[in-house]
Amino acid sequence: MIPMRGPDLPPVLGEAPLEGTADVGAQRVARAYADALYNAASDAGQTEAVMEEMHSLIHDVFRGHPQLETLIAGSAIGRNAKEALIRKAFEGRSSPLFLQFLLVLNRHDRLELLRPILSALHQIDDEKKNRVPVRISSAVPLADDQRDKLIAQLRQSLQADLKLDLRVDPDLLGGLIVRAGDYVYDHSVRAQLLAIRKELIERSSHEIQSRRDRFSSAV
Repeated sequence: MIPMRGPDLPPVLGEAPLEGTADVGAQRVARAYADALYNAASDAGQTEAVMEEMHSLIHDVFRGHPQLETLIAGSAIGRNAKEALIRKAFEGRSSPLFLQFLLVLNRHDRLELLRPILSALHQIDDEKKNRVPVRISSAVPLADDQRDKLIAQLRQSLQADLKLDLRVDPDLLGGLIVRAGDYVYDHSVRAQLLAIRKELIERSSHEIQSRRDRFSSAV
């Protein structure tokens, strides 16, 4: 069960109503809830199971029954009705810890944060396991030796496990784009074309301004 109050928990998991959170961004609040859920699941030895439950809720249950997400995350019904709905839908079908977490979110009117909480859970799990999300986009599929060499270089540079996402994007025209965490390496024809376009625009603007200056001087 997720504890309701404790010195090590963020205030958003306390029994008292939330106060002073109007200016707190949704992502920050979602991260606080995700931290609490991840830590509780880790203490119970249920990290993978709870993450799978959250993933299944978003990508299976809500996808198959979008009206359920609308009712749970929306404001059409009140807390008591939502609690009854949650218990009917999840009691006996999910772990007690996950059910309790949903009830905590309902108690504080935060069920609309389920999707960003899932995103934050994945981020926390990557951080705990020293794993860096890496997306490699190329205009055409990379040859095996090119891919393996690039991955080896990234592993050596980042000193971390990689969470790979390989994509083919014909719009790149050529080259590739690598996104590793906050780092972006863009070596594509499209990027070069955009750089040339920017340079031409700047050059044209400079020439126009120069003509205006010459005209003003002549007058």
